Amino acid sequence: MLGPGVLHPGSKIVVASHNEGKVRELGELFEPLGITCVSAGSLDLPEPEETGDTFEANALLKAHASARGSGMMALADDSGLEVDALSGDPGIHSARWGGPDKDFALAMRKVHEALEATGGAFTHANFTCALALAAPNGEEAVFTGKVFGHIQWPPRGEHGFGYDPIFVPEGYKETFGEMDPALKNDLSHRMRAFEQLIEATYAEADDETAS
Repeated sequence: MLGPGVLHPGSKIVVASHNEGKVRELGELFEPLGITCVSAGSLDLPEPEETGDTFEANALLKAHASARGSGMMALADDSGLEVDALSGDPGIHSARWGGPDKDFALAMRKVHEALEATGGAFTHANFTCALALAAPNGEEAVFTGKVFGHIQWPPRGEHGFGYDPIFVPEGYKETFGEMDPALKNDLSHRMRAFEQLIEATYAEADDETAS
């Protein structure tokens, strides 16, 4: 199990993703802590098949693959949209709803059409994010965050990525796609998982030198 001090100022980690939107968001979260992120794509690391049946299992699969392939500490994000009226779909298959090209305009339309088929009255949904951290020696830790809200149609906003333009978080009128990226990052499922990860694994440089 990975614990305090695994991450610290000057750390460099591989973000086990070829999704540049995710890599950018995670890099922005780590930058103030003095931690540098590089993407698995930039290291030509392959994307493993996501055979897990939970966000946590898939995040761990990806983190371990990048840790083994790079010989570095690796972080993986597995996240998706869960719609109550669709029994939690698209869930862990969120990207697959966009087809082989991961076309999220198509994926969002599929969500809308599926909701319409249920009558469209119940639009409660949440984003879930599992962040997994893995070391080359096989040690691991995983943290899960959620943000709740509802689906709205048509899509609004050009910020963010994925399903952001159809998700309105609780207490707000703007979609994640319309929000200032800094506000969206503060509210997001990814931030909630990230805060847990940092609390469990990060140590200030002064704390280390004082011990």
